[in-house]
Amino acid sequence: MFSYIVRRLIAAVLIVFAASYMIYILAANAGDPLEDLRGSTAPNKEQLIAAKVQQLHLDVPPYLRYFIWLGGVLKGFTGNIDLGYNIKGQEVAAQVGIGIGQTVQLVVAATVLAILLGVAIGMATALRQYSGFDYSVTFIAFLFFSLPVFWVAQILKMYVAIGFNNFLADPVVAPWIVIVSAVVVGFAWASIVGGAAKKYFLNFGIATVVTGAGLFFILYTGWLDAPSLGVIGILIIGLAAAFAVTWITAGFSNRKVIYTALVAAVAGAALWYPFNYLFFYVPGYLSWLVVFVVMIAIAVGAAFIFGGDERPSSIRAGVIVAIISSILIIVDRVMASWPDYVQLTNGRPIATIGSSTPNLQGSVWIQTLDNFTHLLLPTIALMLLSLAAWSRYSRGSLLEVMNQDYVRTARAKGLSERTVIMRHAFRNAMIPIATLVAFEIGGIIGGAAITETVFGWNGVGRMFVQAVQQVDLNTVMAVFLITSIVTLVFNLLADLSYSALDPRIRVN
Repeated sequence: MFSYIVRRLIAAVLIVFAASYMIYILAANAGDPLEDLRGSTAPNKEQLIAAKVQQLHLDVPPYLRYFIWLGGVLKGFTGNIDLGYNIKGQEVAAQVGIGIGQTVQLVVAATVLAILLGVAIGMATALRQYSGFDYSVTFIAFLFFSLPVFWVAQILKMYVAIGFNNFLADPVVAPWIVIVSAVVVGFAWASIVGGAAKKYFLNFGIATVVTGAGLFFILYTGWLDAPSLGVIGILIIGLAAAFAVTWITAGFSNRKVIYTALVAAVAGAALWYPFNYLFFYVPGYLSWLVVFVVMIAIAVGAAFIFGGDERPSSIRAGVIVAIISSILIIVDRVMASWPDYVQLTNGRPIATIGSSTPNLQGSVWIQTLDNFTHLLLPTIALMLLSLAAWSRYSRGSLLEVMNQDYVRTARAKGLSERTVIMRHAFRNAMIPIATLVAFEIGGIIGGAAITETVFGWNGVGRMFVQAVQQVDLNTVMAVFLITSIVTLVFNLLADLSYSALDPRIRVN
């Protein structure tokens, strides 16, 4: 494997070198970066042009100027990379670094959620092929896939931001709306689970009652004014997560895994008060790290106590539940700052533009809420459009795998349907998805120019478009270099993941 990785890295270096040279030559001949100065009426126009020519090395032919730029890039091996200056005289490395930070915040959450939810929805529709649920999801997927992102963004601004902010001023909803919403959710959940009529209506009734009770609690108890999970909420959600994770990873018949997952869930509720005490005395995000480390350590310890011969499965399930419980504890503490944040934003907490509220002062919890409210709309917009594609990819991949001979053999051996799907079909269905994920991550760094423009984020995608329009060659090359390197690296990781997903594949 080591020799394979070395060969791939050498090939990647040659690909980046050749591609960057061609892009540099094409971009350099795409326009005149001095066009604005040539049309200027400033009395010192000639001096400005001469200074710009010297700064950007415009007196050197592009096919030779490329090697000046490449020399600055190679300085990165000494820790002093030089990507040159943009047409405004600013250091490109600093500006692109800021843009990448904005883009990563904007796109990563949307991409991760889209992949996780898309794969889950796609797998569910594949297992309910040609059912009403499958047709409904297919229709919705193609609907979102065909919508332009700028239109979705404006709809979200109108109804999710402005509409919700107005609703918070007087959060009153007619009871019939709550009842109808609960019925719709109950129908959707029963359709996902499927089964015979008795099982269908039982799931429908449970989902409807739980959803209705939750909505009535949120809307009619003042929860929206001072939201919180509390120790009871963390315990209930943690226990539900423990049973769900156990069923997916090992099945309910494996009591050792259940015990480990339950210990992690109960530990999250039991440590709720001590962790809130910790948040008060430990500043910043260090307290978050402590929560995750302690919860994961408890889960691993429980796996060593209860796991026995199922220790790997116990560790996996326990760690997942521990992470979920840790997130719940942190979210609960962030929720406690909601009333203060609403007051600081003059009753308009959901933002429609920008990456942060100007001149906002407050604790790390206030800043976290501010980041969340500014990320909410662009994340939903990007996620909805990507979700459609991922659901179709995963559905088609699983359907193809489910028709393979080894899946029929596994069923013929008497294995449970959960084991057949999760241990045999699912892993192989993920092989083509892993390839797509690698290219998707490369697209993350490339930015989302339209979304960044609509929501006023100064990300790398918007920066790249402006650089192309202004013939800002050094900025164009910096974005290309970073995007190409990230794409090639994650493409290599995707190839290495094949052997983990399918033991028949060997990397050599």
